[in-house]
Amino acid sequence: MRKSALYVFLSLCLSSCAKDTYLFTSFHEPANEGLRMLYSNDGYHWNDLNNVLLKPEIGTQKVMRDPSMVQGKDGTFHLVWTCSWKGDKGFGYASSKDLIHWSEQRFLPVMEHEAATVNVWAPEVFMDDETGQFVIIWASTIPHRFTRGVEDEDNNHRMYYTTTYDFKTFSPTQLFLDPAFSVIDAVIVKRKKEDYVLVLKDNTRPNRNIKVAFGKRATGPYTDVSKAFTEPFTEGPSVVKVKDNWLIYFDSYRTKTYEAVQTKDFKTFSKANVSVPEGHKHGTILKVNRKILKGLQQ
Repeated sequence: MRKSALYVFLSLCLSSCAKDTYLFTSFHEPANEGLRMLYSNDGYHWNDLNNVLLKPEIGTQKVMRDPSMVQGKDGTFHLVWTCSWKGDKGFGYASSKDLIHWSEQRFLPVMEHEAATVNVWAPEVFMDDETGQFVIIWASTIPHRFTRGVEDEDNNHRMYYTTTYDFKTFSPTQLFLDPAFSVIDAVIVKRKKEDYVLVLKDNTRPNRNIKVAFGKRATGPYTDVSKAFTEPFTEGPSVVKVKDNWLIYFDSYRTKTYEAVQTKDFKTFSKANVSVPEGHKHGTILKVNRKILKGLQQ
C-alpha cells in the first residue's frame, strides 16, 4: 500500500510540475458560440475549460467550426477555422500570444479564383520546420472538376493548400490531394525528416471513414492510401504523439461518441482508452507551456 500510495503521489507531482501540457481546440454545435478548448496532462484524459475564447465575427454564416491552431517559433498562436457551411470561398484567421487576447479576425479568400467553389471546409494549419513555412490545407468542391463515384457534384471534395511565412502574403492556391475519391478532414503529421503521414477522411458513400497516406514532404505528394482503420461515420481526425504512441482522435458522429486509436507505425492500430468531455467537436491538439494553461484557467 505504501509503494502504491507513493507511486500515485509521484505521478500527480510529476503531472503538476511538468513544463508542458496539452491543449485541444474545440467547438460545440451549432458552432455559433466560438472557440473552446480542452486540456490534458497525459494526452489521454481531457477536461473542458468551459468558456468561449473567441467569438466568430466573419464569414457568411459567422460560425467557427474545425478550429485548427499551431504555435510559431516566435510563440504566436495562429488559428484558422471554417466560417460557413457553403457560400464562402475562404476561411477565418486570427492570432494570439496568450490565447486570451486575439488579433482582429480576417477572412482569407483562398478559393476566390474559382468562381464555382461550393465550400471551404476544415482548414488545417501545419508548421513545416524544414522550410520555415506554414502550410494550410482544406477541402473544397468544384463541381464537374473531378471524376466522382456516387457523390453529388457539390459533395465531391478534393484537398487544396497554400503556404505562408507571415500570414500576410500567401502562395497561390494549389491542388494538394486527389486520391480519386471525395476527401475531407486531412491532417499532416511529421514523423522525421522526409517522412510525413497524412491522416484523412474518405468522404465517399458508404465509406465515410479514416485512412492514412504517406509522403516525403509536408506538401506532398501523398501516396499509398491505406485501408480504413475506423468504422464508417467517423471524421475529424486529430493527432498527437504521447511518448512512443501516436494517438488519432476522431468524432464517431453516428454513435455520438468521441474515440481514439493508437499506433506506433501508422500501419497497425488499436483502440485507445481515452476520455473526452461531452459536446466536444474536433479541432487540433498541441503541446504548450503550462503557463499558457494557467493563464486560461485564471
